[in-house]
Amino acid sequence: MAEFRFRPRFRALALSSVGVGGVLGAVSIAVLGGALLPLATGAIGVALGTGYLLSPSWKLRVVVDDDALEVPGRFRLAWADVVRVVSSPSTHTCFVDGGAPEKSLLVPGDGAPAPYDIADKAALCEAIVRHVAPERVETVDSLDAKVRRP
Repeated sequence: MAEFRFRPRFRALALSSVGVGGVLGAVSIAVLGGALLPLATGAIGVALGTGYLLSPSWKLRVVVDDDALEVPGRFRLAWADVVRVVSSPSTHTCFVDGGAPEKSLLVPGDGAPAPYDIADKAALCEAIVRHVAPERVETVDSLDAKVRRP
């Protein structure tokens, strides 16, 4: 059994929001006598950045074992029930189609449009491809057009 944790994809943006918001709030208090607009704007930046970094989403994980792919508390997908896997080894991206959106998973690699990242995505993609029947795996250069449903 192997576990792969979800991680915030936009950590730098969230940290920037906290930093800029904190500076804006401090300048508002120290230089502008607590002017309401910059103080409120700074507080909002700090709150949004902190909220993103502390999101419960980052407690999620993907568990892979010999029987299934699972995101505990969300779904469990037996390997035999996987409809297809579209994999891009060069970008460490893969899409597991479980037959319905709520039972599907995108492992976002380089350039993939997802609000999250997954730790050690290369190993996760390899484990997925290894467990799924070869006739259900399609290897591509990029997932751009391949994962859209007709």
